[in-house]
Amino acid sequence: MGQESSIEKALIKAVKLKGGIAFKFVSPGVTGVPDRLVLLPKGKIAFIELKAPGKVMRPLQIKRKRQLEALGFLVYCVDSTEMIGDVLDEICAT
Repeated sequence: MGQESSIEKALIKAVKLKGGIAFKFVSPGVTGVPDRLVLLPKGKIAFIELKAPGKVMRPLQIKRKRQLEALGFLVYCVDSTEMIGDVLDEICAT
């Protein structure tokens, strides 16, 4: 299992523990969208791009992140399992 997929599995598990769902996000015909759509209790929502440790988003992914943020959505790039708890806490706090 690659590092990115192990981070993804840890994210899915952590979201479930918070009572939420981490849908795989696929948008046919639109490239560069984040990997997961995270839905948490009380209507909390965010998009999460998963990367292997130290990897960064491609320019098109950054463009999609900015588009979603301009619409008021939270978008995160997670490249370690250690980040997951803080990211989910931040989503819940908004």
